Amino acid sequence: MKLKVVILSLSVFAYTGFTAQNIQNNPGSNHGNKFEQLGTILPTPNIYRTASGAPGHGYWQNRADYNISAYLDEDKRNLKGSETVTYYNNSPDDLDYIWLQLDENEHSNIRNAGYDTSSVLRPSTTDQQLKVTDLPVKDNGYGVSLEKVTDASGNALKYTVNKTMMRIDLPKVLKKGEKFVFKVDWNYNISNRMKMGGRGGYENFPEDGNDLYTITQWYPRMCVYSDFQGWQNHQFTGRGEFALVFGDFKVSVNVPSDHIVGGTGECKNYDQVLTSDQLSRYRKAENASEPIEIVTLDEAKKAEKNHSKQRKTWVFEAKDVRDFAWTSSRKFVWDGMRVTIPENNNKVMAMSFYPKESYGLYRKFSTKAVAHTIKTYSEFTIPYPYPVAQSVEAANGMEYPMICFNFGRTEKDGTYSEGTKNGMLGVIIHEVGHNFFPMIINSDERQWAWMDEGLNTFTEYLTEEKWDNKFPSKRGPAWTIVDYMKLPKDQLEPIMSNSENIVQYGPNAYSKPATGLNILRETIMGRELFDKAFKTYAKRWAFKHPEPADLFRTMEDASGEDLDWFWRGWFYGTDPVDIAIDKVTVAVPNLDTDPKAAAEVKYQVEKPLVNSFEDLSKIRNREDKNIKFYVDTDKAAQDFYYKYDRGQEKVDNNKEYTIKTEASLPLDAKDKEKFKNITGYQIDFVNKGGLVMPIILEFTFEDGSKLYDKSAAQIWRLNEQKVSKTYYFDKKVKSIQLDPMRETADIDTNNNFWSSTGSATENSKFQLFKQKQEGGTVRGGSTGKVNPMQAAGKS
Repeated sequence: MKLKVVILSLSVFAYTGFTAQNIQNNPGSNHGNKFEQLGTILPTPNIYRTASGAPGHGYWQNRADYNISAYLDEDKRNLKGSETVTYYNNSPDDLDYIWLQLDENEHSNIRNAGYDTSSVLRPSTTDQQLKVTDLPVKDNGYGVSLEKVTDASGNALKYTVNKTMMRIDLPKVLKKGEKFVFKVDWNYNISNRMKMGGRGGYENFPEDGNDLYTITQWYPRMCVYSDFQGWQNHQFTGRGEFALVFGDFKVSVNVPSDHIVGGTGECKNYDQVLTSDQLSRYRKAENASEPIEIVTLDEAKKAEKNHSKQRKTWVFEAKDVRDFAWTSSRKFVWDGMRVTIPENNNKVMAMSFYPKESYGLYRKFSTKAVAHTIKTYSEFTIPYPYPVAQSVEAANGMEYPMICFNFGRTEKDGTYSEGTKNGMLGVIIHEVGHNFFPMIINSDERQWAWMDEGLNTFTEYLTEEKWDNKFPSKRGPAWTIVDYMKLPKDQLEPIMSNSENIVQYGPNAYSKPATGLNILRETIMGRELFDKAFKTYAKRWAFKHPEPADLFRTMEDASGEDLDWFWRGWFYGTDPVDIAIDKVTVAVPNLDTDPKAAAEVKYQVEKPLVNSFEDLSKIRNREDKNIKFYVDTDKAAQDFYYKYDRGQEKVDNNKEYTIKTEASLPLDAKDKEKFKNITGYQIDFVNKGGLVMPIILEFTFEDGSKLYDKSAAQIWRLNEQKVSKTYYFDKKVKSIQLDPMRETADIDTNNNFWSSTGSATENSKFQLFKQKQEGGTVRGGSTGKVNPMQAAGKS
């Protein structure tokens, strides 16, 4: 008996292995959930936030406008304030109370958040670290002192202070579309931030007896009420930063008359607070392409020597900002220049304020770095919309709308190290960049630090690269996160962790998300797709409140890339990348095949392919006289297997039957000459780290030439532990390097290399036949045992 086999042929240069066998040999344990959709992990889309990642047609957000007067008492180091707040309820909900943040209570030892951390006895301690325990705790005098809380008519409002939060109970329900106006008077003692820490406070310069004030988180600020959380009134501990609403600000700051003040927004009365010379210089700086000193170094040094008792009031206005911060000192040198944002033709005043201690660095670089930052961020996100961008040297780093505080001081002789210079540039770029994340693209920092710090650190890296291609960026490139990813699992947390609960805060909130975005841009998506999607996210959520799902969904929606596997692994997981070259099989073709052997395959018919167990349904179906079974008598008569499976056809299982393989033809002399130098390479990879990534290879050949190839991460989708890649080359491979540019954050590069002389290699041969086309159907040869279903022409 002769049977004909018809199967699909494989190309001469294709992988000749039976991949299904790999799956059979490695059953379900190879498949986890790395490529499953995030599904219910992400919040359900609704009318406020769509499945595409865009704001929905029902999106809303509340608003607060502020009119604030502040008085800085330098002698007492006390700040006194009075504010009128107009709060707009744009939500569909009725509100019977509102929440405000009293962040300065962080410095109080009795009204802080009360989030203790573990403490131990030190083997050695300094006198400053040694604090005698005094219980009960006595009030240290810091924190907000509320003097009056009233409605617009002066009627007292009922309120409750819970640590760093204040709830005001409304006299009547605030309905959708209504506004509520209230007033708060308060004061607080300004803390020495160099000793007590925190973002705001004063720094004292004992050599000249002056203070430099950074006034931040200084007024009672509205909490966010949102569709995704309700009131964001989590306590402020000093780490998890701020969730704030947008609004317009008018702020009057009364300070000693010899102080120079910088603040969020535009100053509206420079003609009243500056000298005629300073005002003239400011007007020149408004049109200058290089920084011009508005307050000179000599003027700042002179002001340090005389502490005026006179007062001046500086008036600032800012529109569509979420916060207001300011700085004040008689020590300031002040310079500025105009920078134009090409995307919207916005003419921005870039400025810097700094004491003489940082003159050697800030005069050279600060304002230029401010201008470079807002221009570069505008390219990658949205055009910078504000009229001002300012950098203040204050020995720390913190950001607010249109103003930020940075470090960068020289030695006493004016010299500085390369490390100090680059550190200063990095922090200026980072803090100015925060104007975009989160000051405009207004994420909830109290919950998701990475949406602020991580996205900003990524864009900072792009900006540093455009400042100087050799800039020693510490965060962003994939290889810089490796030391963190190598840590034991009990020292790692998912990026998707609350700000207060992260142990390795810097790597987890800053470096890892920034690195992930860089890997997406350079390795997974490509720059064109990534940049379009990232700009889409920035545009969609500018001046709104985005959540993580809005970013994840927008990046996929605007690019057409399924990235759920990446969000799952990089943001929700802690597995590192460690892909290893396990083995390389080198095979050469067997060109001297016997034509007869190539054309025939010995075959034994297998046992009948009927079910080995007669299940209940089959038995009942046969017993049911109402069931008529389909029978094609003609085909039943012709089909060998129909009768064979039912015992109507007998086969001698000890006898070998010959199958003609018409398409398996020997190579002729011309073909042999063409393919004699072909070598096949099967590279076996092992996923040791757990996090899937693209497989990127650099082949180096014996003639010195190189070839690069990349397989998308989806190569792991059917087997997350082991995969193989097969290549055929017409020249010999000398070595193979996995991830040659260190772009996947692989934590162990020692297992990323194979050479023809010193690595695990298995030698083999493969049969090479000539293809034959018949009737448009590609037919091919087969070796080994053939399934009867294939022999019958079935698939």
